Amino acid sequence: MSRRRIGFWYRLAAVIAKPPLIVFFKRDWHGMEHIPADGGFITALNHNSYLDPLSYGHFQYNTGRVPRFLAKAALFKPFFVGTMLRGTGQIPVYRESTDAANAFRAAVDAINSGECVVFYPEGTLTRDPGLWPMVGKTGIARVALLTKAPVIPVAQWGAHEVVPPYAKEKKVRLLPRKTLRVLAGPPVDLTEFYGQEPTPEVLRQITEKIMLRVSGQLAELRGEPAPAALYNPRAAREGK
Repeated sequence: MSRRRIGFWYRLAAVIAKPPLIVFFKRDWHGMEHIPADGGFITALNHNSYLDPLSYGHFQYNTGRVPRFLAKAALFKPFFVGTMLRGTGQIPVYRESTDAANAFRAAVDAINSGECVVFYPEGTLTRDPGLWPMVGKTGIARVALLTKAPVIPVAQWGAHEVVPPYAKEKKVRLLPRKTLRVLAGPPVDLTEFYGQEPTPEVLRQITEKIMLRVSGQLAELRGEPAPAALYNPRAAREGK
């Protein structure tokens, strides 16, 4: 299988994004050796800031493997941003179920063609009060079963200190200079699920296994134990 080359649009994005990332932030990166050198694969990330896609994009770009993010369709509407997203091969995700299925098919095709697709399984910024990962959505499990590609768990921390999630004031806090931390781990072993029917329960188990690995790596980055269970916003709303 081939892999996506770093083409014009990705190089342009790097020229625009890398200098401020290098100037304004310190980096603490670990686990680049777990990013496959060849072949298609999936990365699963936690999400606690609108800045962390840029932080992770910088990390993976420096491995030589360019990422394709599943991004909300609304981000493709502004002319310049939309042109950049399309040019770099990012995958739009729509709310409608049919279009959502198309996004997953595009992800499967990209992985089978030797590319990397980045998933934020939580689907939104974490609602966990301590900014730990939440229960994930099962799209990543469907794609993992269909492709049998390596799923690399990635934890990131620090971007929330610059752009806090759900802050009432959309204020960027650049000073003092913050450290953006990224830790990629070895692939999640999902072989026990291969060949099983993708029932809701199987997909839930796969997604939970992936997210618990991400949570464990975040605990390592933060230097504190992770919660025993993933935060479930629906259960929290219902008082369970």
